[in-house]
Amino acid sequence: MRIELGKSNRLRVVKQVDFGVYLDGDEDGEILLPSRYVPAGCKPGDELEVLIYLDNEERLVATTERPLVYVGEFAFLRVSWVNAYGAFLHWGPMKDLFVPFREQPVAMRQGESYVVHVHVDRESFRIAASARVERYLSHDRPPYREGDPVEVLVYRRTPLGYLCVVDNLYSGLIYANEVFGPLGVGARVQAYVRHVRPDGKLDIGLQRVGLQGVDDFAQALLDYLHAHGGRVALGDKSPAEDIYATFGVSKKTFKRAAGELYRQRLIHIADTEIRIADPS
Repeated sequence: MRIELGKSNRLRVVKQVDFGVYLDGDEDGEILLPSRYVPAGCKPGDELEVLIYLDNEERLVATTERPLVYVGEFAFLRVSWVNAYGAFLHWGPMKDLFVPFREQPVAMRQGESYVVHVHVDRESFRIAASARVERYLSHDRPPYREGDPVEVLVYRRTPLGYLCVVDNLYSGLIYANEVFGPLGVGARVQAYVRHVRPDGKLDIGLQRVGLQGVDDFAQALLDYLHAHGGRVALGDKSPAEDIYATFGVSKKTFKRAAGELYRQRLIHIADTEIRIADPS
């Protein structure tokens, strides 16, 4: 068994002391879990899920606190403070996460938040972070097909759209002309693969494409009408922004779904209103 810094480790309690308990770190020796993190009733022989990191004296130490992000992951974290060596991010445990200046494409400011990758620094063996996101994205061809659901984390706004980390591993782009509501750096949302490019990068959409996406929203629209007095003040002439603000879909998807419900004689459509059809 090897200890993984910055990740969840399941370790056995080997002994109790006045200031905490020691955990079996195998070849890394015994690791202290300070008293403030020891669960009530904990005793030798119990197994605990802990995060392992280095303290200020470069000793392995454990905590039962859950971090906002583990080593190997990306996250949107706030800067707690800045000194002459770099910035320090709040990530959950008492010890803040260090970002050296060389890992900051833009100088970080206290109180601001940034998308970073968390890793173990090769020189110091300490847990650190970098805002140079592209360096840590995979260059392997993604194993996706069109329409596959993914989780994305937006890390940069460009003239084309929004660059994002896909499933904590791959590079993706959401085109600006397909975004109809608020979306900013740090947003973590469910999305769908539109296209896998020859270079392995991904085109991402916020709505499911094809008939399945239309069918899904058609049912959602009908459910909304039933829950809101049988009408909604949106129709063929309504702005795309208003449609997205209400339903989170594009105007194209909205009109296709409304058209399908109309063909089934379930609704009436006007320029600025849709209502449930009277039963006949």
